[in-house]
Amino acid sequence: MAEIKLNRCLVLEAPERAPDGAGGYAETWRQVGEIWADIAARTGRETVDGEAQMSSAGYRITVRAAPHGAPSRPKPEQRLRSGSRVFNITAVTERDPLGRYLTCYATEEVAV
Repeated sequence: MAEIKLNRCLVLEAPERAPDGAGGYAETWRQVGEIWADIAARTGRETVDGEAQMSSAGYRITVRAAPHGAPSRPKPEQRLRSGSRVFNITAVTERDPLGRYLTCYATEEVAV
């Protein structure tokens, strides 16, 4: 197992929905907390969405474990932010047999 260096402070954010007054809702992001992480790039690709060209990259983000149900435990549908960079969490698993760390699989999409 590679050495883990929790050397990046990331903001954990959760989606919130608020009525938009027209029968729908507007989605905003609420800061849940800050966590230290180790970020490792996985794979990347370029896609076209309508007329927009997008670059999509996968990341494996390792954080300290937190108990199930704890607000500090990342979940799919949440995201991690580092300045203007946004990492959308797609899955979370335990990284080691002792449950000391979690691996968040995330994607970052950027318009090209």
